[in-house]
Amino acid sequence: MNPFIQAFFSVMPQLGFDDIKKEGISLKDDNLISTGVIMTVGIVGEVKGNVVYCIGLEDAKNIASTMMMGMPVEEFDEMAQSAVSELANMLTANAATYFSEIGITVDISTPTLLYGTNVSIKMSSNQVLCVKLSANGIPFEANIAING
Repeated sequence: MNPFIQAFFSVMPQLGFDDIKKEGISLKDDNLISTGVIMTVGIVGEVKGNVVYCIGLEDAKNIASTMMMGMPVEEFDEMAQSAVSELANMLTANAATYFSEIGITVDISTPTLLYGTNVSIKMSSNQVLCVKLSANGIPFEANIAING
């Protein structure tokens, strides 16, 4: 869990966010249901699993706007989708770097982006660690399911 938290605190300021917080940690079961934007990234190597990032649709547009230097984002179009997908990639790649610093080799998949209402995702582990974070008041959830 710590590499993912470290990644959030490292990456978000680089993208223009200055108020970064860890809001809480909880356990969830392996059937994740979310509304909004969901980005899932697979993890392979010495540890295996996946991480699923969840944010509200309006929050995703705000994040995309900040990532694009304040350009207004009215629609969650291809450009906005690309920006938040890249965020998932940056966060997970950064976490992989932190894993390597403690001697654990992992590789990550390309992020898959979904959005909608009541999207159901089956996680790769029976127990999922949910880390609630925020950046400039925007709630951000990282659901981590790792085996090994």
